[in-house]
Amino acid sequence: MVPLQAGNGAQVQLLPDTLVDLLGLGGFGILGEIVAALIAAFIVGNIMLTMTAVAGPWAKRKITAAFTDRIAVNRVGPFGLLIIVADAVRLLSKELIVPDGVDRPAWDLAPIILPASALLGFAVIPMGNGIQLADPETGLVFAFAVASIASLSLVMGGYASNNKYSLLGGLRAVAQNIAYEIPLIVTAASVVIFTGTLQMSEIVAAQAEPLFSIAGVTIPSWFAFVNPFAFALFVLANLAEIGRNPFDIPEAPTEIVAGYQTEYSSVYFVLFYLGEFLHIFLGGALIATLFLGGPAGPVLPGFVWFVIKIWAVFLFTQWARSAVPRFRIDQLIEIGWKGMLVLSFANLVLTAIIVGVIAA
Repeated sequence: MVPLQAGNGAQVQLLPDTLVDLLGLGGFGILGEIVAALIAAFIVGNIMLTMTAVAGPWAKRKITAAFTDRIAVNRVGPFGLLIIVADAVRLLSKELIVPDGVDRPAWDLAPIILPASALLGFAVIPMGNGIQLADPETGLVFAFAVASIASLSLVMGGYASNNKYSLLGGLRAVAQNIAYEIPLIVTAASVVIFTGTLQMSEIVAAQAEPLFSIAGVTIPSWFAFVNPFAFALFVLANLAEIGRNPFDIPEAPTEIVAGYQTEYSSVYFVLFYLGEFLHIFLGGALIATLFLGGPAGPVLPGFVWFVIKIWAVFLFTQWARSAVPRFRIDQLIEIGWKGMLVLSFANLVLTAIIVGVIAA
């Protein structure tokens, strides 16, 4: 296979191609490529699942405790890390309770679709050092398309549970995701106008050039620096998409118990919980790719910088969860349709004007 060419002339080697060469699978033709692709998907999937396993049971508690001046898990293993194993055993060993009257096919599928949609999104994310599964010309569209499948999972779980609180949570999730997904995509479109491409590696490559230098320090042309307004809009809309404060209305424990996941237990609850945190990391990966130069960074390997950036986004989401009060559902919808949508289109038009003037 021939390596792809990035916009700055650098070669982009995909992980399956690397594995074909490394494992000597080139002589097996299409079968060798399929095997390499499956191994690459297994590697990337396990990287993200491992980070999610650390983030959910352990890091979330530690970060929230630090923000609220409490003591988190510290007795199960060093620094409380074995709480990950303890929680896994505890939750997976619980009985899977199926309430009467559920729509069984939809009820079973909902917790599977949520994490699967997030994992699919990582297929086109450039993680640095040749760690990228695929790099189609419409990579950004693919990432948003598969991530939006999460809305289907939430409404399926809420409807199929035969519980009024679950149904309310599912309806809120759909209303929220529609209201904020449009501003999210429109804001991302402003990056596409700057770069002229939907290909993820090209978007990262476009941010490799220096923007300006101050006192000998070179500022890269990351779009967070080029267009900080778009960066702020995208981060806020992403908070709504992943359901973190002040946009955690679909779960709202004080109002509707736990929303769409109220009736789920055991492994199904684990899958919902897993999907939630995978989508947080997918949102962080999109923010890093579109606005923070992807895996770019000094001294450290690119993959390390990629991980640092998505964990920084995770830290921000946990800060919001601890510090920002929840909106009412009517306030949330009004902010989305009357505020974020208008601002995102204004940003798009202004970006198009600026790029048009520069190009002229």
